[in-house]
Formats: sequence, C-alpha cells, structure tokens
Amino acid sequence: MVKRTKKIPEKKIKEVSELAELIKKKKTIVIVSIKNIPASQYQEIVKILRKKAIVKVPKKSIIFRALDASGNEAVKKIKGHIEESSAILFSDIDAFELSADLVTKKIPAKAKAGQESPGEIIVQAGPTDLTPGPAISELGALGIKIQIEKGKISIKEPKIIARKGEKISAAAADLMGKLDMKPFTIGFVPLAAFDIKEGKLYLEINIDKEGITNQLKETFSKVLPFTVEIGYPTKETIKFIIGKAGIYGKALEKITETKKEKGEETKETDKKEKNQKDIQKDKQNLEEK
Repeated sequence: MVKRTKKIPEKKIKEVSELAELIKKKKTIVIVSIKNIPASQYQEIVKILRKKAIVKVPKKSIIFRALDASGNEAVKKIKGHIEESSAILFSDIDAFELSADLVTKKIPAKAKAGQESPGEIIVQAGPTDLTPGPAISELGALGIKIQIEKGKISIKEPKIIARKGEKISAAAADLMGKLDMKPFTIGFVPLAAFDIKEGKLYLEINIDKEGITNQLKETFSKVLPFTVEIGYPTKETIKFIIGKAGIYGKALEKITETKKEKGEETKETDKKEKNQKDIQKDKQNLEEK
C-alpha cells in the first residue's frame, strides 16, 4: 500500500519563508496579545506602528515553523510565550523602546456592559446631540438631570454613572455609546521580546511609562533636599546650593555687624566708666589736699 503524504499548501510555505527571513534580518521580535481588540482598532494600531515595526498575525503553527526554519536556535526560546490570540512584531529598534512605545500607542475604546470601570466615569454638564424622546427616560433612569435647549437635550449637572472597579451597567454603556464617550484604552500587550543580535529573551516588558515617571519624580523630590543639605553639586542642585550659601552669607554678615555694634557699645561704656572713675579720683585728691 502506497502511503500518501499531505502536500503543504504553497501559501503556507511562502508565509513560513517570509517570517523566517524577517527573523534573520530584524533586530527585535516582540510577541503581543491582541485578545479582544476589534478589527477596526487593530488596523488603526498597525497603521500607527507602521514606521517602527512590521506586524504579522500568522497561526501559531506557522510561527513555530518559521522559528525552526530561521536556523537560529536561541530564538526558539520565545515559543513558550506565544498564545493563540498573538501577533508578532519585527523591528530594528530596541525591545524595551518598542514595548514602551506600545503603551503610548493605545487608542480610546467604548465601554461594554459588564466591563469593570477603570475609574470614575462622569457624564459632564452641557449640551448634547441627543433629541427628546426615549433618551429622556434613559438619562432619568441613571439619575441625570436634563433640560431641553433648542430642540436638544442638555445635561444640567455632572453625574457619576460608574465608579472605579464597578461593573458597568447596560444602561450606562448604552448611554456612553450615544454620547460617544470612550473611557477605555486598548492596544497591543507585550508578552515577550527577543533580541536576535544579543540572543536574549525578555519577559514582563509591559512598561508603565507614566508610573515609572511618577516614581522618578517622587524619588527626585526626596533626594534633592538631601543633596543640597550636604552640598553635593550637580546641574540640578547647584542653584539651590548657591542660594543657600547666599542666605548663610547674609546671616553671617548680620551676626558680624551685631557683634561689631556690641563691641563699639562696650568700648563706649568702658570709656564712660573710665571717665567717671577719673573724675571720682580727681575729687578725692582735691578733698585730701
């Protein structure tokens, strides 16, 4: 019996070959999660990243074949971090720089019922494009006070419709959609990166740029007074050190002036006392004569 071998489609062979070539040519590979990202937002993010990375979304098996076909044994370390809903990014920039950039390339997204609120969601006061009708009762059900102005609904005062950590209600999600409110941000979430030239695998590279910046600012505010106190000169501390020296100089000058004034007063007092003694002595001499 002749054993038949399954022919691999030309399309798959080409796809594997293209990915293997990118692995050989590029400096960095980043595996990102694209789970729950709608197609329209996915295309928008890809467009934003176009100048920095090539984005591919092949099947998991195709990625594995490409990694094997690249001839680079070290790059196979990334296999264990590839999920089903993953995209693979190829770039010539540093893995951490690209990962940090992914954080800033997140885009606004509308809320869905049942999602956990990322913070307080507030419907602000002011005019809307909503016309009177069912919207009036929908707003009223959420406790939002309204008035009609020029045939449109206007919100009289701000109203919180979801608090941080709470599940967003269907009514709140529906209203936010009508008001074009987008309380969420979505983007590619870095899972792992591989530096092809260095042969290094990096994990936990979902960099919180804003959080790190705030930490650095807080640390700087604590360190600055100490470095000024000990007189450690840097570009940031030198103006404070000079200012401090000026204040100390003025204080020293005042102390010196005060001491000088006291010294002159003491001399004047001593002189007066001496004159008084001389007068007394002269009186005694006259009396004795």
